Amino acid sequence: MRIGSIEISSPLFLSPLAGYTNLPMRLTVRELGGLGWATTDLVNARSLIERNPKALQLVRTAPADRPLAVQLFGAVPEEMRDAAILCQELGAASVDINMGCPVKKVVRIGGGSAMMTEFAKTAALARGMVEAVKIPVTAKMRLGWDDENITAPELARALEDVGIAAIFIHGRTRAQGFSGRVNLGGIRQVVTAVSRVPVIGNGDVTTPEAAKHMINETGCAGVSIGRGAFYDPWIFRRTDHLLRTGELLPEPSFEERVRVMTRHLELMIEIFGEELGCRMFRKVGPWYAKRLGPAKSFKNALVKLVRRDDFDRALEVFRQWRAPYCDAEGNLLPRFAPGPMVASFMRDDDDPAALARDAIPVPKGPVDVW
Repeated sequence: MRIGSIEISSPLFLSPLAGYTNLPMRLTVRELGGLGWATTDLVNARSLIERNPKALQLVRTAPADRPLAVQLFGAVPEEMRDAAILCQELGAASVDINMGCPVKKVVRIGGGSAMMTEFAKTAALARGMVEAVKIPVTAKMRLGWDDENITAPELARALEDVGIAAIFIHGRTRAQGFSGRVNLGGIRQVVTAVSRVPVIGNGDVTTPEAAKHMINETGCAGVSIGRGAFYDPWIFRRTDHLLRTGELLPEPSFEERVRVMTRHLELMIEIFGEELGCRMFRKVGPWYAKRLGPAKSFKNALVKLVRRDDFDRALEVFRQWRAPYCDAEGNLLPRFAPGPMVASFMRDDDDPAALARDAIPVPKGPVDVW
């Protein structure tokens, strides 16, 4: 598929997730294959223009991290325009406008979900960015502010008219946050509202089957995966294979999970240094551990990492500890294996869990501060 003038290898996207989808994470999932496009954490436009070190760290990239979009948030047209120009100068393949973030500190300045409440103002801001750069400008939004204000279809048409190259739509409202069922019908309304630009579905895509189901039910051109990629960094490779062949690859083995988890830590250390890299990995490691079966002591060790040696020791202790829970081949016995993940939109209507967010909780960090 194409985003503006850019041809991408698969219709699968890594969503921005504040505090998590940094360069080490992006490189980790890219190395596993199947990912067509990745986006940075959301970046404050004003901070980027001012060359704030934290903002520059968020847009840090590498030759293997391509194509890359930078996601900007802000509500001042001149700042968003100038930040888009800077992103282009820094080599970004695209600029994405955040119109969906529900976090208070973003919304109260008129950014994120607040942009879905003022069509004319938002469209004018987007037009200024589109006209200022040669690279594609995209937009990520939610269905609306709440169930009584489903504005995404109308806003999508307005954005298409001013030259936005693609629409990313999270199938929940701002009021829902990350809870409740993703509304596939709402995503489908956005798909049918536009005529020229691709619409990318997002929300609760936790398995390859969920990605395929979202595409089939909504007609969206692709899917963007955020939190699901932390439980299963292989989800892009497995989904790409399913979409191309109809075959569902098995979940990765324990040794493969350990290999990739270790690689992610190594990239953290390589890019941020041992002390900071280990400290940042404290909130990433437990995501890997969630799919390892019984692993409470291992997770407790991961959140205390100080040095790389701490990880190696914790892993060796965990290997020995888990042995009684495994068969002769080292696989978890069925009664200890974690259950399959099921997206909210693929649960039965009469299943109470369909309204819960038990399957894929919001990670601790900036994204869950409202």
